[in-house]
Amino acid sequence: MNYFNRFLLSIILTFFFSHSSAQKKGRENIQIFYYGWYGNPLTDGSYSHWNHDILPHWKDPKWNDLGHYKGGNDIGANFYPALGNYSSNDTKIIEKHMKMIKESGVGVVVVSWLGKDSYTDKSMAQYLDIADRFGLKIAFHIEPFYKNITKLKEQLSYLVQTYSHHHAFYKKAGKPLYYVYDSYKISKEEWAKLLADDGEKTVRNTELDAFYIGLWVEKNDSAFFDSSGFDGFYTYFASEGFVFGSTVSNWNYLADYAKLHNLIFIPCVGPGYSDTRIRLWNEANFKSRDNGKYYENMFDAAIKVKPEFIGITSFNEWHEGTQIEPAIPKKSGDFTYEDYGKDPEFYIKETKHLTDKFLKEK
Repeated sequence: MNYFNRFLLSIILTFFFSHSSAQKKGRENIQIFYYGWYGNPLTDGSYSHWNHDILPHWKDPKWNDLGHYKGGNDIGANFYPALGNYSSNDTKIIEKHMKMIKESGVGVVVVSWLGKDSYTDKSMAQYLDIADRFGLKIAFHIEPFYKNITKLKEQLSYLVQTYSHHHAFYKKAGKPLYYVYDSYKISKEEWAKLLADDGEKTVRNTELDAFYIGLWVEKNDSAFFDSSGFDGFYTYFASEGFVFGSTVSNWNYLADYAKLHNLIFIPCVGPGYSDTRIRLWNEANFKSRDNGKYYENMFDAAIKVKPEFIGITSFNEWHEGTQIEPAIPKKSGDFTYEDYGKDPEFYIKETKHLTDKFLKEK
């Protein structure tokens, strides 16, 4: 091989590997919320979550004590999964899910986590191993299971010591990124003790240092993020207009706020919202999928604010009807489940289309 050919080959290889690296990095900026809380009698000895309670209204007693679903054909969801009442601890199911997520163009699976010894921690090692095989990363969506920041710090120690050395454990610039759900339930003063550089229980410059992303709900949450020590915020909710944070017309404000305060803003999008099987009183927040148009409009609104990350709510939050996981037509007694039309995998394919669009715009 002469000098010119070697030089040309070097340029081609450099372009190929740099392009592949950029594409991989881009995919990791698209992150989807995932729930590993489902169980069935065959794998787990009983149903978990498919037999969801019908939730009471916060002030109207007529919605109290309405029981729960049985599981099987009668589940606590407005859609019915193509995989049936699966177990989140079934490795075959985990493999199918990771394959679907890979096909959807997403790079990071954000698993709901309720701490050490919880149901959601039971198969975490399997999730990491299987995600790794599909070239995916796992991040953590920390649910509000802890009573105070001291307890949370203990749980974070377990999380880091147990999982952070796994190749599939997601890190941004060498540090984990944690989503903290309902972060507002603890005061900004308490959070600052944990997250501020000079906090009395600070995680900064320790093994627990990370990008901590809090939940922005109402407009006055600006006062919370001014001094709580969080590294950024996300909007989570897929029902557009439900709260200030999930109202897409407010995303320019949130993006500007994040830029001004050197914070990460993660707008979250979803294909629709339908939870009246578990919240019989919540028709006001129903959002029709409109054959994918709702999803596309919300995704476009996120792309317009040029975020580093986009969150997708969700892969399989069946109770709130935000899932992109395949669903099938089904009836249970007098109830007819919603579905996606002729193609159960419509939202896997639509997510790939929309994630490609996001990366192209970047």
